[in-house]
Amino acid sequence: MESSGPIRVRLSPRVTGWADNSVLLGGSPWRVIRIAAQARVLVDRLAAAGPRGIMLSDSSDIRIARALLDRGFLSPLPMGTPAEFTPDVVVPVLDATSELRDLLASMPGANVIVVDDGSADPDDVTSTADAAGAHVIRHMNNLGPAEARNTGIRHTDTRIVGFIDADCIASPHWHTHLLFHFDDPRVAAVAPRVRPTSDRGSRIERFEQTRSALDMGPKGGLVRPGARPSFVPSAALLVRRSAVGDTPFDPELRLGEDVDLIWRLTEGGWLVRYDPSVVVRHRTRVSFRQWISRRFQYGTSAANLEERHPGYLTPLRSSPWNTVTLSLIATGHPFIAAAVTLSATTLLWRQLRDLPAAPALAIRLVAQGVVADGAALGHLLRREWWPIGMLFIAATPRSRVARWRAVTIFGPVAWEGVTTRPKVDPVSYTVLRLIEDAAYGSGVIASGVRSRTWTVLTPRLSHWRRKRR
Repeated sequence: MESSGPIRVRLSPRVTGWADNSVLLGGSPWRVIRIAAQARVLVDRLAAAGPRGIMLSDSSDIRIARALLDRGFLSPLPMGTPAEFTPDVVVPVLDATSELRDLLASMPGANVIVVDDGSADPDDVTSTADAAGAHVIRHMNNLGPAEARNTGIRHTDTRIVGFIDADCIASPHWHTHLLFHFDDPRVAAVAPRVRPTSDRGSRIERFEQTRSALDMGPKGGLVRPGARPSFVPSAALLVRRSAVGDTPFDPELRLGEDVDLIWRLTEGGWLVRYDPSVVVRHRTRVSFRQWISRRFQYGTSAANLEERHPGYLTPLRSSPWNTVTLSLIATGHPFIAAAVTLSATTLLWRQLRDLPAAPALAIRLVAQGVVADGAALGHLLRREWWPIGMLFIAATPRSRVARWRAVTIFGPVAWEGVTTRPKVDPVSYTVLRLIEDAAYGSGVIASGVRSRTWTVLTPRLSHWRRKRR
């Protein structure tokens, strides 16, 4: 934050302290940093304050907080002052007049620009918008959601502009409650949490309560490639006009245009934040065919995004040490795997020897890395490599390797079931999870084959490095 005024911050939810907060683990992307003595006093205060955070007015504290904010270790909090203005809101719509009516009713008093992207009954869209006091702009032909949003932003006047899809249900102040993030002049975009509507009729609807593709989860923070989350959807999004211009979305992209925007912003040095304290609801596609088709379509955006942002869509990045360890375990050589893990821990300890409690920290990081890479392998075998994953599952009765691969496939899904308590039974949740991943992975495979972009299907080895700050 460039302004010299006071700020209110808290430790980000995914950050943990080590050795009495002399070392922090977390950030966006995840890293390990050592905290200097002066900064440690501030970190201790933040840890004691918890989610409510603290107000900072001292210039030295603010300088430290800015550095931690930039790395995702802190999250900003509202100062408690009302918003100075109300952003214009752009709503792209194609035929969905009943959904549009419900959305507009959920935002009374908002200045809304509805962009009719070639609806079959434009008069119905116009009358629905007019009844709610919204302004309508019409495309004679369907140009896609990216161009519809671009058209909308060109007809707005405010320095912050909101986007929300017609099949969402908002609250009257969803867009104003996020404005405090833009007090930081480096913030280009902020997204709320997008959750399914609370209807729990069909099994798909109940599954979506836990596994919506638009829900980035309950923990907020900076949005960057390699971080969690690595992107936010444009189903509900606020952007700074000076950061995105009059053509924020690439009109050539019919899918993945929101991911492309977020990654272009971060590549340009801007900050993007995700704030789950504000929630927008999204209608669930109740048809199984629609649901699985949409997941497949999401996957087909992979090749286009990889072309624009090389390396971001790599399906698996695994440490060579962890790869060897997991392979040895799967082939029935646990003692050699333990020796490899011990060697990796020793080497990491030497890298971390200037940090407090370095041996214990090295053990934790290596163990955490093995578990994370095992889960990532299962993710690959459920998604981009799902045909191979299914072969492993089929071969479990007669193959030790297949059984261990099945553990990596099903283990994370079982853990999700325990920690998230889905509204469907365990068998249904597992089956739907596998179908969802396979549908998305099929889209990635199709896009890779069609464009001959094999990097979206090719794992890479990576090396652990401690970030020095």
